[in-house]
Amino acid sequence: MRLIPFLGFNGNTHEAMAFYARALGGKVVSEMKYGDMPPGPDSDMEGCGGFTPDADQVAHCQVEAGGAVLMAADGPAADGQAATTINVDVDSIEEAERVFAALADGGQVQMPLGETFWAHRWGMLVDRYGKPWMVNCMKPMDGGQ
Repeated sequence: MRLIPFLGFNGNTHEAMAFYARALGGKVVSEMKYGDMPPGPDSDMEGCGGFTPDADQVAHCQVEAGGAVLMAADGPAADGQAATTINVDVDSIEEAERVFAALADGGQVQMPLGETFWAHRWGMLVDRYGKPWMVNCMKPMDGGQ
């Protein structure tokens, strides 16, 4: 099983996903705009609360980094919908510090990156696009250092 976060944006998916690819050391592997979608029932947005996308808005974008996948699209706002938090689990303190700093650039740190009982490094932030993130460099489950 893989958990793949899917993020909704209001017209800036392309910019946000390029930022995430750089911050996470990955790449954008696919991007399709609504105007590029083939005609048919799968491209009909009529049932999405009257959402009528611009042809230049992103219908689907996928970033891959270190075996992880992140997906996003421009779409209708969902009133009352809880924010999606993305947890980035890394293998080293150095990588935790690099990723945390990159994602925090232009954002707001909620919990500074530091040591916890479960992690060599853990922190929380909201990035420049308003999306919440956690960065985690786990300690071994047996309690060792």
